[in-house]
Amino acid sequence: MKDSKTSQISGLDRFFHISDRGSSVGREVRGGLATFFTMAYIVVLNPLIIATVPDVEGQFIGDGSVPNIPLVAAGTAFVAGVLSILMGVIGKVPFAMAAGLGLNAFVTFGIASQMSWESAMGLVFLEGVIIGILVLTGFRTAVFNAIPPQLKTAISVGIGLFIALIGFVDSGFVRRVAAGPPLELGIAGSLASWPIFVFVAGLLLMVVLVARKTKGAILIGIIATTVLAIIVQAVTKVGAATVPGQDPNPAGWQLVVPEMPKEIFGFHNPLVLFAEFDPIGAFGSVSVIVALLLIFTLLITDFFDTMGTIVGVGGQAGLVKEDGTLPRTREILLVDSIGAAAGGAGSVSSNTTYIESAAGVGEGARTGLASVVTGVLFLLAIFFSPLVAVVPYEAAAPALVVVGFLMMTSIREIDFTDYEIAIPAFLTIVLMPFTYSIATGIGAGFVTFVLIKLIKGKARELHALMWIVAALFAVYFALGPIKTLLNLG
Repeated sequence: MKDSKTSQISGLDRFFHISDRGSSVGREVRGGLATFFTMAYIVVLNPLIIATVPDVEGQFIGDGSVPNIPLVAAGTAFVAGVLSILMGVIGKVPFAMAAGLGLNAFVTFGIASQMSWESAMGLVFLEGVIIGILVLTGFRTAVFNAIPPQLKTAISVGIGLFIALIGFVDSGFVRRVAAGPPLELGIAGSLASWPIFVFVAGLLLMVVLVARKTKGAILIGIIATTVLAIIVQAVTKVGAATVPGQDPNPAGWQLVVPEMPKEIFGFHNPLVLFAEFDPIGAFGSVSVIVALLLIFTLLITDFFDTMGTIVGVGGQAGLVKEDGTLPRTREILLVDSIGAAAGGAGSVSSNTTYIESAAGVGEGARTGLASVVTGVLFLLAIFFSPLVAVVPYEAAAPALVVVGFLMMTSIREIDFTDYEIAIPAFLTIVLMPFTYSIATGIGAGFVTFVLIKLIKGKARELHALMWIVAALFAVYFALGPIKTLLNLG
């Protein structure tokens, strides 16, 4: 019996290269758990974005006259689970996948407002097919390898700041305001709310655990903070920050109210949604030019959001080589492109590699086994959705702040005395959090890098693909004026 168990562990080790990457099965499992808990919010949030807004025909996802949030939540968990397992088994990296935030909002408000949900998801499917072709032809991998190493480092640092900001905003510690400064501390400059107290307590706990190099620091922090949140809610009855039909409650929980669920099990068949997409319907709803521009917007965002994520998380995991390349890049990008197509086919919006995977890396994950663990948990979430909904933003967000710090540490690798790389790197770093977009930061860095080289007479130093990518980003940034010029609205 012992020999059989040892053999199984050895088989896992060989397949995922666990020992080769300086990890262990225990660390991979903890990392997979940590990644899941920092991503589990998507099972709750994605349906709130895409399942509560009718399309141009007044219909909701699932061909219904009323929202079906539980069904879309099940579909979100199912697609994320399958893709995360594929990423672990094929890509063999600790990168988990799920419906992309930002992309889902664009699909909802920018695409479904012009056509049916079936047609909108059909465009997402087509974008995934196109990006998959770019991987198979080697173009996407070649672009990845053409990026200068220091610019890749800047992408990693920028993502660190970005996910830290996400953590602060999602917890309510930092908030958007209608007038005055773009962001402010807590509620009108005050931290006087119980959910913020939970976030701060969780952050301090996680900081101490990480500083002490405690094994399982991030996961312990998430679980302990969730328990604290449940106790605080039971005592204070704070409630949610937003309740339909009621006045806003700024001192409430940002998304999930941490209460013990009334039930543990709940199941809705996610496969029902796979009959709800139409790859050609969009071309009958809008002009071919508009449809192509919508696909291009999805593609350019998905293409470079993913590239930035794998650079940042891969660098944090120590998987990026000295020449800036990443092992199995082709396989990683192929699975990611399948994610876009699968998200469209499953009517849950484009799925992409998640920057929250860095939480698992921070926990010690270095291989695809962690992604398999995360994927299995997503699949279980289909049946245990009431339990998934217990973890509030305020308990998961501290992990993003801590991981943001860890990713920031690589900034020392950028030579800020060389303005040719320092200025593009700076713009890449600051524009990711300032615009709430990974793709925007990457685009600004690329365009500036190419422009500076051109002005200084060093155009020959640029890889040909950098010219192409910079030109594509120039078009991307000019989409608004282009639509106005073509009178497309």
